[in-house]
Amino acid sequence: MTELPAYYLPLGRTGDHEHFMPTEHTVSVWGDDLQHGGPPIGLLARSLLRHQPDPAHAFTRVTVDILGAIGMAENRIHTTVLRPGKQISLVQSELSVRQVDGTYRTAARAQGWRMATAETSEIVHVPTPPLTPAPDEIEAAPGMTGIGPLVGEWATKGFVGTLDCRIASSDPEVGREVWVRPNFPLVAGEQTTDIEKFFTVLDIANGIGSTLAFSEWTFMNTDTTVHLHRQPVGEWTGIKARMTVGPQGYGLTGAELFDGSGAVGRSAQTLLIRSVG
Repeated sequence: MTELPAYYLPLGRTGDHEHFMPTEHTVSVWGDDLQHGGPPIGLLARSLLRHQPDPAHAFTRVTVDILGAIGMAENRIHTTVLRPGKQISLVQSELSVRQVDGTYRTAARAQGWRMATAETSEIVHVPTPPLTPAPDEIEAAPGMTGIGPLVGEWATKGFVGTLDCRIASSDPEVGREVWVRPNFPLVAGEQTTDIEKFFTVLDIANGIGSTLAFSEWTFMNTDTTVHLHRQPVGEWTGIKARMTVGPQGYGLTGAELFDGSGAVGRSAQTLLIRSVG
């Protein structure tokens, strides 16, 4: 059997660090020497989730801060528990990129609150309705073609070209609605879990919710914060995203997040907005 392409190739461990080589499938639309935010967020989330795992605990909030350009050279991940606890703990993962001189520069950091679970099914209240129609009822498009300003190379280059996307609604005023799933494993030779797939695609909310043309504006996000009220299940992630632009060169993208059974949480991204001209 031929192994699927992957977003990262594992390079083993040295001490407390895991090492990975990003493949061409992680490339950003903003430049060939950069990774799209999606795969690094997925890799950081993978490290949080697999660090001292306990089935009686779940991550309820994960924030990823992008501290600099995430390059295509070797990446390494270091994970630690910042705040241990039986009920609540805080876990941190850092992603560093190898430089020409052999040193590593920290490029992204993720922190996740992990909480002990309990039985609350009798008081469940989710005011957000499920995302419809279902992905199998929607025609597929190459990459992210047809999602707002995403046309041509912007919709099919690098990472976004590896995604299976289905557009449920294209109205930017109420929020574009898209179903998405990655077609490749996060790490070669591994089974990518549902929640790892979920985190791998969340960064694209920025593009889904955009009201700006890529040819005229840049709107790179400096962070992605995700709040969950339950754990996502299944291949598909639903994203309903909307961009808000302020008068002073920054804005935000807010998104409601779904799986096949309904809403699972929300995300927010801070945007640095600049005119191309």
